[in-house]
Amino acid sequence: MDGALDAADEAVDLLLDSGRAPGDILVLTTGEQHPWAAHELSFGEASYWAQHDAGDDVFYATASAGRVKGRPVVVVAVNGGANDAVARALPEAMGRAGALLIVCGDPKRINTLIGSGA
Repeated sequence: MDGALDAADEAVDLLLDSGRAPGDILVLTTGEQHPWAAHELSFGEASYWAQHDAGDDVFYATASAGRVKGRPVVVVAVNGGANDAVARALPEAMGRAGALLIVCGDPKRINTLIGSGA
């Protein structure tokens, strides 16, 4: 499951290296929070969500966070979570992605959850 977080971080690095603006990128996790989100939340929810609303840097949240707004690029780390929650999170993430959706995690699990026709 840590592999999904590592892959998501690598995807973010590649996006930034290719010229994508940090504020264009949203990273969602289906299991435990990304370490960045956990760190930022330690300063309180108000400052955490203020960073989200400012929209000038990469933002990390759990896929179940209803307050998250869409961004041009959404990276999903399938790093755990119940199958039904992940199955709901993937189409929601697609709806939040303006131009690009990147899903990181075990391909077998992801393909099973989204169905063979996807």
